[in-house]
Amino acid sequence: MKYYEINEETARRAHEMMSFRDYPENQATNEYRAAVDEAAALVEKRKKAVSPYYHGKLDALLDTYARKLADWTNAYNRNGASCPSVMVCGPANFPTRKKERQNARESALWQEYNAIKDILRKIEQVGTGPVDLADPHAGEILADQLQKLTSRLAHVKALNSYYRKHQTFKGFPDLTAEAAADMDRSFEELKARAPYVTKPFPDYELTSLRGKIKRVQAHISELEALKAQSEQPQEDTEFDGSRIVRNATENRLQILFDDIPDADTRQALKSHGFRWSPRNQAWQRQLTRNAEYDAQKILNLEV
Repeated sequence: MKYYEINEETARRAHEMMSFRDYPENQATNEYRAAVDEAAALVEKRKKAVSPYYHGKLDALLDTYARKLADWTNAYNRNGASCPSVMVCGPANFPTRKKERQNARESALWQEYNAIKDILRKIEQVGTGPVDLADPHAGEILADQLQKLTSRLAHVKALNSYYRKHQTFKGFPDLTAEAAADMDRSFEELKARAPYVTKPFPDYELTSLRGKIKRVQAHISELEALKAQSEQPQEDTEFDGSRIVRNATENRLQILFDDIPDADTRQALKSHGFRWSPRNQAWQRQLTRNAEYDAQKILNLEV
């Protein structure tokens, strides 16, 4: 983690423009570092919950937050030092227009601050979406998800069956007497509010679990196909002025143009989910059969 420099002299002048009290030594730096430390703690917490594949992204987000917060802090203090409070300098010859400009700038700065705080939300969301099949740990993650979902489905089905037979959760294996009593009480309260409820775990919840299991199984099949493709990679497809690259390492179908494609082609690429990657200098999307089909259709190749 890297801290960026805070201009303490500007911070002191900004403080003196607004207050008669002495400026606490290194106050701006200390407040800035405390905020960055909180963000660093959030990153470390997130790292424990996600695959190492995402750790580099988390570190990059933390560095962006630390840099932008330092820039913002210095800009805020420069603005604060640009015009005194009327209570400090008095009303005589007070620079009203300058104060108005300062206030307008402060309002804009707070909007920028909200955007910087949004980086913390991005940190919290890293790794919460679908598993990226380019992740070297994708197989382990998907296998773990499948095992947990399958176990959950078997567990709730067994609970439904046990309750239907005994009309209580007491005595169900792996449930303590206290937990069983809590579940009995909660289900009785639910039936009192909704008499049509006949089972602790309704059909829609089981259907939802089965749907999640099917999606994870589909991802596993896709990952296995991707692995097979990487072991026997398909050759690049050359066409007039460009080529299609099947990048199994990054799980991306990439279209590389010799020249910038025309506006209609760019619009067609965007509408079919392709995005420009400055790093790879290619239009790309996830490597799937649909991506292959769409690419050939957009480029008027044989499908």
